[in-house]
Amino acid sequence: MKNLFLLLAVAGCFVLFSCKEKESERFKLLTGHIWRADSLLANGVDASGSGGILEDFAGDVKFEKDGTGYFGTYQGTWMFNVGETQLIIESDELQIPIVADIIELTSTSLKVKTKFPNPFDLQNPINIRMTFKPK
Repeated sequence: MKNLFLLLAVAGCFVLFSCKEKESERFKLLTGHIWRADSLLANGVDASGSGGILEDFAGDVKFEKDGTGYFGTYQGTWMFNVGETQLIIESDELQIPIVADIIELTSTSLKVKTKFPNPFDLQNPINIRMTFKPK
C-alpha cells in the first residue's frame, strides 16, 4: 500500500511539473516592451490630440506578465482571447471592455483595431486603429 501511495505521489508531481504553462511567442512579444503610441485613429482621423476620443490612450502602454498594465492614462487588466488574436482590456475608467483585433505583433510593431459605440449614432460604431512602437 505504501508503494502505491508513493507511486501516485511521484506520478502526481510529474504531472504537475510537466503541465506548467509556457509563455507563447506572442505573450513574450507583447509583455517584452513598453509600447509608445505611434498612431491613434478614429474613423481614419487622428484622435490622439486634446479633446480627441483616444486622447487618454496617448503615451506609453505596458502589458505586464501578470495580466495588469497601463494603457496611456488608464490602469487595468488585459488578456488574450483563446487564439491570441485579440486583446481584451478592462479598466474601471472605461465604460466597456475593449476587445481589439491584433493586426500585427512583432518586436517592432503592435497594431490593433476595434469598434467602439458611437454615442451620437448607435447604428454606426467608431472604427479605431491604434499602432504602437517599442519605447
